[in-house]
Amino acid sequence: MIKARVLLAAITFLSITSCRTGDNGNAETNASDESCNNTSNTDTIVEKIPSGRIDGGKYALQQAYPDFIKSIDGNTVRFKDGDTMPYDDGKEKDFDTMLDNSDIDDMFFCKYDSNNTPPEYLADAGRSRCEALFKKMYGSSPEQATKNLVNVSWMGKNVKFTRVNGAADSLAKVADELSRHPELKKYTACSGTYYWRKVRGAERQSAHSYGIAIDIAVPYSDYWLWKNPKAKETDHITYANRFPHELVEIFEHHGFIWGGAWYHFDTMHFEFRPEILLYSRLPE
Repeated sequence: MIKARVLLAAITFLSITSCRTGDNGNAETNASDESCNNTSNTDTIVEKIPSGRIDGGKYALQQAYPDFIKSIDGNTVRFKDGDTMPYDDGKEKDFDTMLDNSDIDDMFFCKYDSNNTPPEYLADAGRSRCEALFKKMYGSSPEQATKNLVNVSWMGKNVKFTRVNGAADSLAKVADELSRHPELKKYTACSGTYYWRKVRGAERQSAHSYGIAIDIAVPYSDYWLWKNPKAKETDHITYANRFPHELVEIFEHHGFIWGGAWYHFDTMHFEFRPEILLYSRLPE
């Protein structure tokens, strides 16, 4: 379900438009020694949803990031350190602009659903990130981001992940659960976590810059531009995936979304985004 105010050049997109009412750092600390209190199991939070709540995006944001967000008053997001940020910048955007210049509201332009594959046209829940918000939480420069990195044991090796918002602890739980599924072992080799960089072919920052993303199992992965060379963001593309959904469900249980659930699929990519899962599980 794509948000109505996002204007797209491709006329076919309008047929599915509707209102949504969707490497390595230097830190050497072990994740278990620097835990956060943030809840990463979104199932528990969803059960506590009050009845009659209208704006699911605002609710999901507050519940997912309680260490940072104090309240959301109207269009103003208030942080615990006294800073504020607009929830909605009020600008109409085409799809490309929304990705590169996302406000917080844009992050909820559609709902995430890994069971719905291939995804609907342009349904990329979680691919849109408000850079101002993410840089505030995870670091606005490589120097700031690396200060928050800790070691997480992943299949016998250490990988770097941010401790902010409990992300590293959540990844450690994924690793622990995967270790009990030998049938999934071939999909678990890590090819990258933290890396401060721009998204390939774009000006927006990659989720890897914040230490909240992990790429795995390159030999079994599929990426939209590999499968559809020279395709543009609003082109119709062919979907591909070789990952079992059991693997995806383990990540989701601990607050991660999967790039294979995107129309612009990136099946090796898993990203800590509890607010996207929370929003997508809210009742209509």
